[in-house]
Amino acid sequence: MSLRRNMVMIALAASVAGASLLVLAPYRRVAAADRLPDPLSDSAQSATGPKVLYDATALPVLVQRILKMIIVAAQSGDIEEMRPVLESNELKPMVAAKHVDDPIAYWKKHSVDGSGRDILADMLNMLSTGSVLTGKGYDAMYVWPYFAETDLRKLTPRQQVELYRMVPPERAAAMMKTGKYTGYRLGVSPAGVWHYFIQ
Repeated sequence: MSLRRNMVMIALAASVAGASLLVLAPYRRVAAADRLPDPLSDSAQSATGPKVLYDATALPVLVQRILKMIIVAAQSGDIEEMRPVLESNELKPMVAAKHVDDPIAYWKKHSVDGSGRDILADMLNMLSTGSVLTGKGYDAMYVWPYFAETDLRKLTPRQQVELYRMVPPERAAAMMKTGKYTGYRLGVSPAGVWHYFIQ
């Protein structure tokens, strides 16, 4: 992946000291010789599937805003910090097949230790990967991770490493065999509305 992508994702995944929020800012250009292998190069793309978007600063401003809020809350380690994010949203994101009144309580109930920290970790893991833009117009949605909209049987070696970083090896291997991603996915509309975080 490029140095630019590394720096952008660090900015997305890090909250700064004091009252400052995580910042998405332009970075200096680097010489071609300084660049790391780019996952977006033709040789790194899967054989088929939608374009993978790695540059978070290229996303709509309102999408960047909700991503920053989610990341800062997730990094706190306290799932209750996610409550203001949910309340600021136009609607509560879908977290299960059926309607859930309190996503925080639902996440705690379904976490491994009742704290919800593993759920927060899943959110951060997903947002550290690329996204894809699906649909058009009213149905348009930015989806993380991009694996959710990709045939996993056709991943490049670099993309396979990304998948192994997100899910246990045995589960990743099973997904690549079937071609289907079965983990958590997160969707945000171009208007910055968080629509779902669901398996």
